[in-house]
Amino acid sequence: MSTAAAYAVSAPDGAFEKIAIERRELGPHDVLIDVKYAGICHSDIHTARNEWHGTAYPCVPGHEIAGIVAAVGSEVTRHRVGDRVGVGCMVDSCGECEACLAGEQQYCTKGVVWTYNTAVPVEQQAGGYTLGGYSTQVVVTEGFVLSIPDGIGLDVAAPLLCAGITLFSPLRHWNAGPGKKVAIIGMGGLGHVGVKIAAAMGAEVTVLSHSLSKQEDGLRFGAQHYYATGDRATFKQLRGSFDLIINTVSADLPIEDYIKLLKLDGSLVLLGLPDKPASVRASTLAGMRRSLSGSMIGGIPQTQEMLNFCAEHGIGAEIEVISADRINEAYDRAVASDVRYRFVIDTATM
Repeated sequence: MSTAAAYAVSAPDGAFEKIAIERRELGPHDVLIDVKYAGICHSDIHTARNEWHGTAYPCVPGHEIAGIVAAVGSEVTRHRVGDRVGVGCMVDSCGECEACLAGEQQYCTKGVVWTYNTAVPVEQQAGGYTLGGYSTQVVVTEGFVLSIPDGIGLDVAAPLLCAGITLFSPLRHWNAGPGKKVAIIGMGGLGHVGVKIAAAMGAEVTVLSHSLSKQEDGLRFGAQHYYATGDRATFKQLRGSFDLIINTVSADLPIEDYIKLLKLDGSLVLLGLPDKPASVRASTLAGMRRSLSGSMIGGIPQTQEMLNFCAEHGIGAEIEVISADRINEAYDRAVASDVRYRFVIDTATM
């Protein structure tokens, strides 16, 4: 195994500290990546602080990874030394189930190997569980390494490996485009990227945010309309307006109120993961043949499609680049929504 510098947390209430970790030696199909930037996703915070339970410590989060290929295994054909590459939420799957064969590895029925905090054989990672992108190097099997086109910077591309594909996948699946009215609930790390992508797809985009504090940004990112959901008149005014609503927030919202904003055959897609279950009366869905659904990132082929699309349309995340010794501060600020719109770690500071 080889050694890399990383930032890890050792307890739910612990602070991040620099440690040395071991990465597996290159197998014939492996790619060694020098990590240049690692985005901070709210999922990282939940896992590091054991808010979803089951966290293995020491925990090295990070599944928004952008870097340069440093070495490749003897049978690697997709990537070469010097290539600009990215790694998202997954680093492996069974490759045999129906979902994997369809390129939907995120729904692997035999179990996805997530980029961090997934149990693996010790020969794959010392300690027996995956360690993520808050590190100087990572080793990933070539089938889960994405190409980052030259048209987009590595720093603004990093958050696309989670936030970008999380929004791109449902927008593509529910056919956002010309003639479609799309609403994005929330203008945070996920929502702001969704506004950009939906607008680039040609949809008429509306932001539904608690207040109008980010209205100027939303319109600059491509939204045509921006409404405050803190104003109850908004729900009356927009009733029956949208073909597709994507909820990016994890707060417990009055989902029925939002469902009523859908047109005939409209869909509301849940991306956020609130603590409490949503309660919806069947009549609210049946009355206009509306649908309530969910979505989770995207498969490897669609993630590559997303990166190509974003490069073509000049889309990157809005970021604040930080040094590794500011991760603790960044976590607290992210929880307080004090970032516009995504923290990205410069791993050169490790």
